[in-house]
Amino acid sequence: MPFTIPVRHLSSVAVFLTVAAVPLAAQWTPLSSPTNVSLRGLSVVDGRTVWASGARGTVVHTTDAGASWRVDSVPGAGALDFRSVHARSRQVAHIAATAGRIYRTTDGGATWSLRYQASDTSVFLDAIDFWDDQHGMALGDPMNGRFFLLVTRDGGDTWHEPPIDERPAAEPGEAAFAASGSSLLLHGDVESRNAWIGTGGKVARVHRSMQRGRSWVATSTPMRQGGSSEGIFSIAEVPGEGWLLVGGHYSQDDSTRGNAAVSADGGQWRAFASDGPLGYRSGVAFARLAGAAPIGIAVGPGGSDISRDGGRRWVRFDAAGYHAVRASRDGIFYASGSDGRLARFEARARP
Repeated sequence: MPFTIPVRHLSSVAVFLTVAAVPLAAQWTPLSSPTNVSLRGLSVVDGRTVWASGARGTVVHTTDAGASWRVDSVPGAGALDFRSVHARSRQVAHIAATAGRIYRTTDGGATWSLRYQASDTSVFLDAIDFWDDQHGMALGDPMNGRFFLLVTRDGGDTWHEPPIDERPAAEPGEAAFAASGSSLLLHGDVESRNAWIGTGGKVARVHRSMQRGRSWVATSTPMRQGGSSEGIFSIAEVPGEGWLLVGGHYSQDDSTRGNAAVSADGGQWRAFASDGPLGYRSGVAFARLAGAAPIGIAVGPGGSDISRDGGRRWVRFDAAGYHAVRASRDGIFYASGSDGRLARFEARARP
């Protein structure tokens, strides 16, 4: 028979359902960090190998699931901000730095080499990502009406700017955010290298390329927009189901207005009517365990949320705030944040 809830009890039932939706044990496990600087770059190679980067030329990595961390030294980079890091293995990683620089290590962080230096030091790189071992892209804020892009076809040994007509056109006041190094998403294989860029400011759009970054189509989104602090801060694939955007207004931690949107095809976006992330979120990541719907975690300075149904419904996961989140294919999530905070969570499929 139909089950109805008296109106006077709705709020208490809602609180119970929210708490019951996630086991009490489901929360971040803080990791001992070797630094106290803000860490916005994060890359997870596998459940044990993680790289993080941040302020004052800081890059750290672990190969034992966070039990210990190594602090790497990047010559001449102590004053730079490493907003994004992408690691291919225990040995190979790339960092996108302020002043338009890209650094690379091929020996597990023992040495770093400068692989790109912009001639214009006002170039601001927001994110770096790779399709595979050889092909990658770095994203920067617009210059002369077009987003700044760099591409590599030799594993990051050399980088070059594509022709101006192969870069996404930016509207006045439109830019990308570097809050978590995840405003750029590359996906696909050697035959179909697709790319997505999430933007904000005056407009919050998704620029999508189905042509390996050679041509772009921009689509509007229902994300919050209009001011310099608003827009899309992170874009993630929901394995086998679609894509999800998170963001909002970065000085309004608890505001849910225009803070998330979903897409089944990566081109048309719709807002959450309810049950979306619980505030401004700067990072989001998903993993799919065997026999289960994709599990996602969204993070921001105001807390962390979790979804166990492919991003359809979100509940509070942990009160701790983080900048970035990434996941391994086997469902081990890592987060990084201000004051050097690092954390780990191992997702498990429900019986």
